[in-house]
Amino acid sequence: MKRYKIGEIAKLTGLTVRTLRYYEEEGLISAYRSSHRQRYYSDEVIIYIKRIMELKGLGFTLDEIKRIIEMKGEDESGNKRREELLSAYKAKLSESIERKKKLEDHIAELEWHINQLEGAEDSFQECPGRLCESCRYKEKCTFFKEDEETS
Repeated sequence: MKRYKIGEIAKLTGLTVRTLRYYEEEGLISAYRSSHRQRYYSDEVIIYIKRIMELKGLGFTLDEIKRIIEMKGEDESGNKRREELLSAYKAKLSESIERKKKLEDHIAELEWHINQLEGAEDSFQECPGRLCESCRYKEKCTFFKEDEETS
């Protein structure tokens, strides 16, 4: 089994030495200590670090990741962690879909404003007027609704 010093692990993973020490303090990874208190890490730790980075990239908090890692001691088969990860991935997917919908709504709103400003004939303070009937955003337009009500 190859053993790595903390600086080597930092270079291999792209993390800082400080981050690695923090992960160790939080119980996310563990190091072997030499008689001179030098930290050494195994190949298994590299795998854990890569998994932590992957989960962080998917929006998991360190507390969520720690809970999943700690399950190793409770569940030798791995089924409990698999189920927990599956549930967490589904929750993250739902959150991402909701964020995507909000972003799409925001983009549509910006497109509407751009369209309105580009279609204004005399001034940006006026509604495009005659273009309202053919406007693809008229269901959202407060000017169009006001014009309909006053007509």
